[in-house]
Amino acid sequence: MNANTSRQSPAEREEDSTLLSRTARDLPPGRHQFHKERLMAQIHQEERTTAPAAAPAPAPAKAWWLRLPRPAITLPVTAAVVAASVVAVVLTSGREAAGPGLADGPVLTTTVGAASTKGVPQLLDRISLAAADASHPEVEPGQFVYVESRIADTYLKTVGDKTSLASHALHRRQVWKSPDGTQGWLIDPAVNDNPEGETLSLPDERGNTPEANLNGPSYDYLARLTTDPDALLAKIYKETEGHGNSPDQEAFTTIGDLLGESYPPAELYSALFRTAAKIPGVVVVQDAVDAVGRTGVAVARLDETSGQREEWIFDRKTYRFLGERTVQVEKRTGEEALIKPGTVTFTSAVMERAIVDAIKRTP
Repeated sequence: MNANTSRQSPAEREEDSTLLSRTARDLPPGRHQFHKERLMAQIHQEERTTAPAAAPAPAPAKAWWLRLPRPAITLPVTAAVVAASVVAVVLTSGREAAGPGLADGPVLTTTVGAASTKGVPQLLDRISLAAADASHPEVEPGQFVYVESRIADTYLKTVGDKTSLASHALHRRQVWKSPDGTQGWLIDPAVNDNPEGETLSLPDERGNTPEANLNGPSYDYLARLTTDPDALLAKIYKETEGHGNSPDQEAFTTIGDLLGESYPPAELYSALFRTAAKIPGVVVVQDAVDAVGRTGVAVARLDETSGQREEWIFDRKTYRFLGERTVQVEKRTGEEALIKPGTVTFTSAVMERAIVDAIKRTP
């Protein structure tokens, strides 16, 4: 999203900066990402309704409930204020937190696995065929998509003039969403310290009902997408233009987000892998481990700006999607040098993906 300050006076920007900076300081670390992503969604909604007709539409903001690794991007002024105190997500722990809030966890590291372009199309073709053969019932009105995961993350924490790596323990995350995306619920102690969770239902706190998009999809929205890989990839590039550190990396990340916490209809789910095969720079990593220790083979791509490699992990035999992780593979400078090569900057494992008949109901 490109910076757009034309609608704010210097006084308004100073007021926003003071308010948001104070809010960021007063919040526990787990709430920073929550407010940053919600703010980005609200800014996106405002830009959709106030931007001049001749201006190109900005790429859609990430839905605020998606807690996924995102590369640094240029934000509008108000979002940048929050982002300054919400440093990029970077990795985590080995034990599961209990009760409200999150326990600290040790920084997770791994041996950086070798990457190869050899066999990428063949692997993604096998994954696509396995996805097409899997049982994949449709979601009916009145039902909900339920996704349960285990996730962990670490962030750069600055106290005074000292910055260090801080981490959250591996924890359970549960999401319920209706097919049209207007009803939902989230339980994630990294986002809300209320053990009962909080609503995702629309309209939001400001009375807005954002339209579903690639970065904030509903099941109904995904059901309307093309399953032709060339057309789908063209749509992804168009709608994410200006986001991320490169068009190819953002396209890869967008598909990865759909794998992690949504429920694409059967034909689209299979098509996503054929689409990923067309993105330059995609590689295979033969040895990867998800958040709960399940080993598999990964389809991956290196973000050359951040030096981090995003990996989608699949079971070696069934090619079922297990989870994803992001690994620092290159040395950085400045404060980012604290994130050493081999640091797992994000890790997740999908434990359950199912259709249920009510919010807070589990399979």
